[in-house]
Amino acid sequence: MAIEVRGGLTPLIQVFHMPTALRFYRDLLGFNVTGKSRILSADQDDVGWCMLQLNDAVVMLNTAYDPEETPEKPDAARWGGHQDTGLFIGCPDVDAAYAYLKERGVEVSAPNVTYYGMKQIYLTDPDGFGICFQWRAES
Repeated sequence: MAIEVRGGLTPLIQVFHMPTALRFYRDLLGFNVTGKSRILSADQDDVGWCMLQLNDAVVMLNTAYDPEETPEKPDAARWGGHQDTGLFIGCPDVDAAYAYLKERGVEVSAPNVTYYGMKQIYLTDPDGFGICFQWRAES
């Protein structure tokens, strides 16, 4: 018997600068903050962890460094693996998502239909994680 799973899957990704990451997901992509840890500074977006939701898509962000140990810039070796992680988000109107992102100056690939039948656009978040909005292409 397989494991029964409910409530989907919620990835936790490590971010370098939480206010930047949080503003990207919340203010640009439209996610809502559904939970967060205590505020660490005068900046209300400076938290160590938060959970975000956009309809059925849920993602958690966590700071990669403790506040007193944050370097001036991300360690390249530590962040190199981010290119191997992608968030694939169901989006029934890929063309509208593309237009929305382009209007806001986001570098995003043009809509493309893959050989396996998914219409997709790709972009990268501030920490180098790939994001794909996709939906099954009409036949």
